[in-house]
Amino acid sequence: MSKSLKDIPLEEMIASAQQGDEQIQNYLLKTYQPFIAKCVSEVCKRYIDPKKDDEFSIGLSAFNEAILSYSPDKGSSFLSFANLVVKRKVIDYIRYVQKRPLGISLDETYDAELMENPIEIVAVKRNFQMEQDAWRRKEEIMDFKEKLKEYKLTLLELTESSPKHKDARDSAVRTARILFEDEKLHSYVLDKKKLPIKDLIKRVNVSKKTLERNRKFILAIFVVLSNDYVYLQDYLKGVGQ
Repeated sequence: MSKSLKDIPLEEMIASAQQGDEQIQNYLLKTYQPFIAKCVSEVCKRYIDPKKDDEFSIGLSAFNEAILSYSPDKGSSFLSFANLVVKRKVIDYIRYVQKRPLGISLDETYDAELMENPIEIVAVKRNFQMEQDAWRRKEEIMDFKEKLKEYKLTLLELTESSPKHKDARDSAVRTARILFEDEKLHSYVLDKKKLPIKDLIKRVNVSKKTLERNRKFILAIFVVLSNDYVYLQDYLKGVGQ
């Protein structure tokens, strides 16, 4: 089975799995276990044993979820998408375990020092969550930088070319949202890696000169909207709407 499936492109197998091919779905889940273990290990910062660690089971389930929910229209490869899904699910699981209250029994004995320092326990949990948030944000930015390369853009260029005034930024984000939401324009940007200036002028109340001046910023916002970036998208809430 594996010899014949090896010759099928990954995204073609994903499409087949989404259409109900359980043989291919199971093949992917088995074949990519090392990839899943690596993703989980990077979150937990330790070796992950697929046979013993609960985190691996969470990662495997998340990878299966990624198979069923992946869409190539978003502009990212499946493995890049799956990497984010797996890591976020494992982090959510770790947070759940950290926050879950422990059952207390009068017959059980407890570490006196632990019971006497509840503030310290809360602080440790809060620090853990902050570290995980920082790690996830860093992962998003790293992935964002890679996506920008496809458009021949860098973070430094964005810093230098971003609109300085709030109204101009809002207008540019609004334009990026139109690109993202319009199927025809969306496909054009993904395919050509540039703005459809002529079509955009018909859709927005912005001059050609302004569109060209803000081209890099608009494309960057389009990339953010087109990918599963929780933190980066959070910065755009309520902007350009």
